[in-house]
Amino acid sequence: MIETSFLVLFLTGLLGGGHCIGMCGGIVTALSLNLPGQRRGFILLAYNAGRMASYVLIGALLGGLAEAGLTLLQLRPLQLALYLLANVMIIGMGLYLAGLSPAVTRIEALGKPVWRRLQPLLAPLLPVRHPGQALLAGALWGWLPCGLVYSASLTALASGSAAHGALAMLAFALGTLPNLLAMGVFASTLKSWLQKRPVRLAAGLAVVGMGLYQLLSHMLQQHPLG
Repeated sequence: MIETSFLVLFLTGLLGGGHCIGMCGGIVTALSLNLPGQRRGFILLAYNAGRMASYVLIGALLGGLAEAGLTLLQLRPLQLALYLLANVMIIGMGLYLAGLSPAVTRIEALGKPVWRRLQPLLAPLLPVRHPGQALLAGALWGWLPCGLVYSASLTALASGSAAHGALAMLAFALGTLPNLLAMGVFASTLKSWLQKRPVRLAAGLAVVGMGLYQLLSHMLQQHPLG
């Protein structure tokens, strides 16, 4: 079940490229402006390394929190409930990516208090001139309220361990990487293509399908046919 979740999270991050570019595309474009080609590449890699590190930290914290709580309370049903909720969130995110329902984005409000405290730390790092600044900027932007990240985070919470939580968010982060790296090079072309209605619909429905697949697999494990 865990290995399948890793693959689903990777594909969710990859197929959620339109949302990633909408949330982080502005900073990626800003980081790559007025920089020579080779230096731009280092800046983009450092930014994404910082962003991914924050995702892994979030996964480790949530997984560790769940591990402590589940060990203390011995609530296996709670872990299963979190796993089911995580996949419901993935389905909701797929519906949003497909342009069918924005309901899942309402949870982004939960992260705004944290972001309000972190956002002022970003200003001294801009404009970014070297990879060290980009690494720190990326680490801060990893905490930007995002429904896609929160959907993946629930899977990390449901994993029940810090190690599995960190790996779950790493899988998701790796899925988001190709789109955001490409955004720094092909910004306008990629953004235009990913926002086309057929592309959004196909990607979103694929994410919905993965969430449904995991829910169905879990139900069959609990209640095998025959």
